[in-house]
Amino acid sequence: MDFSQEDFERLMLSEHARKTAEANYAKNPLDTDNLTKWGGALLELSQFQNLGDSKNMLEEATSKLEEALLLDPSKHVASWSLGNALTARAFISPDPDEAKDYFDKAHECFQKAVDEDPENEIYHKSLEVTAKAPELHMEIHRNGLPQQAMGGGSFASSNGKITKKVSSDLKYDILGWVILAVGIVAWVGMAKSNIPPPPPR
Repeated sequence: MDFSQEDFERLMLSEHARKTAEANYAKNPLDTDNLTKWGGALLELSQFQNLGDSKNMLEEATSKLEEALLLDPSKHVASWSLGNALTARAFISPDPDEAKDYFDKAHECFQKAVDEDPENEIYHKSLEVTAKAPELHMEIHRNGLPQQAMGGGSFASSNGKITKKVSSDLKYDILGWVILAVGIVAWVGMAKSNIPPPPPR
């Protein structure tokens, strides 16, 4: 895969965030904000990996986000990020039953995020989109594109490079919407948490 300058910068920022979160975890394993950032960084990094590494990073992201929710079940950013990680795991799974299980769990996470922060439009949109995700998953896998993109079966094509490029782009498009949304919510969450208190009257 060819990286654009923007992709390279995203990769470097995400890797820096992952390393920082890992170091902070060693100092304070109970910091839910740090665990959420760590999970988000892994989710972002999974987009730049081959299938095996992507699966591993998504599993690790899921683990970090679940750990954050064990410590603070009302942390809506972690619930929403976990929903995104589960959605990404569903899309890369060729097994429709396994994918459905991930989509169902993602739906629960998005619903929980909406329940905790009902004014957040991104959470509502994620909940709406996840209802349509199984149908999209079936369509994508019916066409066989992810198998090629993710190292599975191959297409009978006179030009394998074009097929592989299109398939790879599809994988990144699917994971891309998940990653973009994680970044926006994490940024908004951090901005909200850093607002100074109003002056006393």
